[in-house]
Amino acid sequence: MLVRPKKHLGQHFLSDPNIARRIVESLRLPDGVREVLEIGPGMGVLTQYLLEKSAYQTSVVEIDPESVAYLGQHYPALAPRIYATDVLKQDLETMFPDAPLTIIGNFPYNISSQIFFQVLASRQQVREVVGMIQKEVAERLAEPPGSKTYGILSVLLQAYYDIEYLFTVPPHVFIPPPKVESAVVRLTRNATEKLDCDEKLFFRVVKQAFSTRRKTLRNALKPLGLSSEAMSGDIFDKRAEQLGVAEFVMLTNLVAQQ
Repeated sequence: MLVRPKKHLGQHFLSDPNIARRIVESLRLPDGVREVLEIGPGMGVLTQYLLEKSAYQTSVVEIDPESVAYLGQHYPALAPRIYATDVLKQDLETMFPDAPLTIIGNFPYNISSQIFFQVLASRQQVREVVGMIQKEVAERLAEPPGSKTYGILSVLLQAYYDIEYLFTVPPHVFIPPPKVESAVVRLTRNATEKLDCDEKLFFRVVKQAFSTRRKTLRNALKPLGLSSEAMSGDIFDKRAEQLGVAEFVMLTNLVAQQ
């Protein structure tokens, strides 16, 4: 039994075992973490190497019924920990109550950003992520301020995670080959338990600042109702892509004072 890759699920199955092993070896499992959740295992090319690690309690979440059946048949020991569901509709805290978590996967391109927003929502629980994603997205996540690709996810993830671009993966090692290159990134939870500002407002300010990224912050942040006096500082002459996390924290506190 083989699983057909389904276009509507954005499936591109990795066919190179050496790259699969390398992705799994990129996991470090921070202290106290045993739970590993693989998103979108497909036919288990990563799963087989995860199951070799006795220190890991591996679970998988898979929306494709064909893949679920394949995994249950080929990896019977995994069967109790196969979640046949849409990961984006799940609450990680409910799936893994009070357990710190590592996430790994060959993430479907069409939902990779949503997966990272879900990671952010569970940032106190998710201690590490190793994900294969579109190369362009991987570069964006790891970029420092000032780059044209630096954006909302770059700022929000960098606030809570150290991000490393690990390696590039060519199209020909997938079935079917995607039209773009892929890359593997590793996110490791940093020491910031909480930002020095209202975190909900921080998310709102970052999203608003990048909503019209070509405008200066003085114009981009107008919908937040800041007075012209409040926006007299030099920081408002900058564009969103020029600000690092610390400057966005400062900006959030300025907004909060209003």
